[in-house]
Amino acid sequence: MSAQRQETIRRLAAPDITARKGGEPIVCLTAYTAPVAAALDGACDLLLVGDSVGMVVHGLPNTVGVTLEMMILHGQAVMRGARKAMVVIDMPFGSYEGSQEEAYANAVRIMKETGAQAVKVESGPTVPETIRYMTQRGVPVMGHVGLRPQAVLVDGGFKAKGRDAAERERILAEARATAEAGAFAVVVEGVAESLAREITAAIDAPTIGIGASAGCDGQILVTDDMLGLFDWTPKFVRRYADLKGEIERAAAQYASDVKDRSFPGEAETYYAKKG
Repeated sequence: MSAQRQETIRRLAAPDITARKGGEPIVCLTAYTAPVAAALDGACDLLLVGDSVGMVVHGLPNTVGVTLEMMILHGQAVMRGARKAMVVIDMPFGSYEGSQEEAYANAVRIMKETGAQAVKVESGPTVPETIRYMTQRGVPVMGHVGLRPQAVLVDGGFKAKGRDAAERERILAEARATAEAGAFAVVVEGVAESLAREITAAIDAPTIGIGASAGCDGQILVTDDMLGLFDWTPKFVRRYADLKGEIERAAAQYASDVKDRSFPGEAETYYAKKG
């Protein structure tokens, strides 16, 4: 150990999140960059490096085109900015749906190269056994049921789930299987309040809602949606700021100052030393 004094801040981990089941709501947001992660860290229990980065940062039409390398790059950035919050990284489409061995190898690569505390996968018929395989080998895994963005091409769009009895039972069964396989928490997205509450009551793992009512054990939003960076956001988003408007106003003022030569001014200018 280094003889230099190290500042110690305990970062939250999977057991801390699991222990919050039925208790104080778990506060989660997405993060993709170091400065934003640093700004969010004090308020959040968990920061998700979501594959939504493909749409939010890279302008992709959906998350299907996101790569493992993209997730690792943004995960490294978030880990440099966050000190307290648990950091979870999405496993992108195609990185875990094949063999369990491949999924494990990709999860290990993510954790080794970023230092993150866990990975997240979207649950489907074959995924719970993959979760079990990974958790038995030391990889903390968060699940995700309901609306699954990586299935957008199969579903034909981002559509709320669980609106009929058959689909409701399927989602509930997937949530149970995901929790029983060892997921430390489960994201529940885009489902009716009654189904979200039923899932929350049915599984031991805490549920993190996004468009799933206040009946979950915690909540998550895409930070850029919450901060008002886009003109359109889903129904379930509450805007807490208007950063798009602020950026536009700041850019317009900057452009005006440049054009009338009031920027840079004396305060922003270097001068030669006298003598």
